[in-house]
Amino acid sequence: MLQLLTFLLVLLIYVIILAGNITIFIVVCLDSRLHTPMYFFLCNLSMLDISSSTVTLHKVLSSFLSGDKTISACVCISQAFIFISLLGNELVMLTAMSYDRYVAVCNPLRYSSIMDPGLCAALATICWVFGFVESAPVFILIYRFSCYKSNIINHFFCDLLPIMKLSCSDTSLSNLLIFISGLFQCMFPFLFTFIPYIFIILAILKINSSSGKHKAFYTCSSHLTVVILLYVTLICQYMRPVSLDSLESSKLYSLFNTAALPMVNALIYSLKNKDIRSRKRQGLLSEQSY
Repeated sequence: MLQLLTFLLVLLIYVIILAGNITIFIVVCLDSRLHTPMYFFLCNLSMLDISSSTVTLHKVLSSFLSGDKTISACVCISQAFIFISLLGNELVMLTAMSYDRYVAVCNPLRYSSIMDPGLCAALATICWVFGFVESAPVFILIYRFSCYKSNIINHFFCDLLPIMKLSCSDTSLSNLLIFISGLFQCMFPFLFTFIPYIFIILAILKINSSSGKHKAFYTCSSHLTVVILLYVTLICQYMRPVSLDSLESSKLYSLFNTAALPMVNALIYSLKNKDIRSRKRQGLLSEQSY
């Protein structure tokens, strides 16, 4: 009974993720008034959320249906590589969206000329390939591990940390690469995501009217909410003190990161966004906002 309830809960979350993000994608594609840099990046973020949740949750759902909870070592490591890479891609995508909001708020008159289609396409391409290129050295080493202490992973999917803990090979070089990779994949996007918000906040404070301040902040509020949720989860999951480290708590944070967060993202952008709500309800679109 408990397994059935768990399966139904995971299935419900996955359906919400698909429905919310596909709705955003379809609405933006169908309405030419939403063919702007803001919604272009939002569509890319939706595709990343669908991809990352599918990589992890599809195996969970198939295991419940078939009863087969086995996975080959090659597929397991590949799943971890794709998930970590997509996570890195999402962090950089949020950085690109932060830069887009910075230009929109701080340089509104030059927004169209700065955020031209060529720059948007280049930024999106970098966002999609960044994580895969940056994570590759770590997983090339992991593929070469010669032995493992056990063939049982105490996790609901193949994540990097559980795989590392099972290895009986020398992981010193891998740990060094993971540290360097973490700097590029998390710390730099973190800085380049939040630094523009310093300038955005300063620009908003200079606006005289309260309605103008509210409108300027509203255009960034959804994006900022998603960014804060994601980074808080990653800090709790990967940057805890060793004394607080446990696979049980790691599974809880991973579940939030792989299932709950993409669902929350879809709900935030599809329910809070005025254009998306208006388009779904009336077939009309008016004011732009993240």
